[in-house]
This record gives sequence, C-alpha cells and structure tokens, in this order.
Amino acid sequence: MTKSNSDKFIPVVQELQEFAFSQVGSMAILRVLGYGLLLLALFDVVATFIPPNFMNPVWEFQTFGAIVERIPVTLIGLVLVFYGELHARAKLEFLTLRLLSWISLLLAIVFILLIPVGVSNTIRLSKQSYTQINNLSQQQISQAEQVEQRLSQAKPEQIESFLKSQGRSLDANNPQELKEKVLSEVSQAKEKIKLQAKANQSSQRLNLLKSSVKWNLGAFVTAALFFIIWKTTNWARSR
Repeated sequence: MTKSNSDKFIPVVQELQEFAFSQVGSMAILRVLGYGLLLLALFDVVATFIPPNFMNPVWEFQTFGAIVERIPVTLIGLVLVFYGELHARAKLEFLTLRLLSWISLLLAIVFILLIPVGVSNTIRLSKQSYTQINNLSQQQISQAEQVEQRLSQAKPEQIESFLKSQGRSLDANNPQELKEKVLSEVSQAKEKIKLQAKANQSSQRLNLLKSSVKWNLGAFVTAALFFIIWKTTNWARSR
C-alpha cells in the first residue's frame, strides 16, 4: 500500500475511533442510569413492605398489586445494566453482573409463586366482602323490622304524633290509612336495603376480580421477563 493510499484511510480510522469512544460513553451513561433505577426500585419495594402485616389478606393483596405495578422500573434498570454485555466493563463489575443475573432467576421464581397467593387472597377477600355487606344489610333490615313491629302495635294517633314531631307532613285521610302508609314505606325501605346490598356485593366482586386478573397476569408476564433476562445473560454467569 502506497503512502497516498494509507493517508486516505487515516480519516476513516479516526472516525471509527471517535465512534467507538462515543459508544463507550453512551453505554456508561445507560449503565449508570440502570443502576440508579435498580436502587430506586429497591427503595420503593422496602417502603411498600413497611409496616409489614402478613396474614392480612387486604395488606397482602394490595402489596402484591403495588409490587407488580412498580416492577417495570426494575426490568428497565436490569436491561440498561446488562446493555453492551462484556464490552467496556470494570473488573469489579463482573461480580455484580453475575449476582444480578441470578437474582433475575430468583425473582422469576418468586413471581410465579406469588400467583397462587394472589388467587387465594382474591377468594378470601371476596368472601370477606360478601360477609361484611351481608351483615350490614341484615342489621339494617333487623332495625327496619323492629320499627315495623312497633308501628304495627302502635295506635294511629301515636304514629301521627310521631310524624308531627319529625316535621313530616300528614297527607292521609284518616289515622288508619296513615298507619298503613308508614308500614308500606318501611316495607319498601327493607326491599331497597336488600337490592343495595346485592348491588354493592356485585360491584365489590367485579372490582376485586379486575384487580386480581390484572395483577396475576402481570406477575406471570413479569416472571417470564425475568426468566428471559436470566436466560440471555449467560455470558455474565460464565465469565
């Protein structure tokens, strides 16, 4: 190769070197960002578990959902940390990469195991919500029945006096008609309580089911992604 030909390749080599240096700088920034995101995710998870209240299905279910919804930050952080594989790594960084690779597998297993827990808590909360709403409606119906019983035994004049003390208008033609009207209102109130209880139970069940499906499917997808990260980072473990 003549001198003139070699001179032509000098600018090309310089451009390639500048490109390589710029790539190294970009990877360093992305990796630092990745480590930062992992630390922030760790702080968030620790805060989610404080104060702990294990064996409480409400706390367990809400904590499970909070972790699943915050996991994208962890996944992005891992991808950024592993970006570039072994290129331009510090010697002390290889141990960290190996550890993060194995942690990815551990997290995949953890999220798979969390799915049965999420389903179990969904069933427990559904039964608990049904029981609470049912007990409340039964108390209200019982109170209405007590009022109905007292009204049935009360004289029309006593009912009229009671309604006047409550500031209600009297639009009945006679005391007996007034008594029957009030008893009818109490009976309608009992039916409304039953219908409202059924509506509340249906609404609570639907909201619980939506959250459960969302978070359990999210846990499954999260486990799959962590497993893929572990699988594709064999280079970090075999170093």
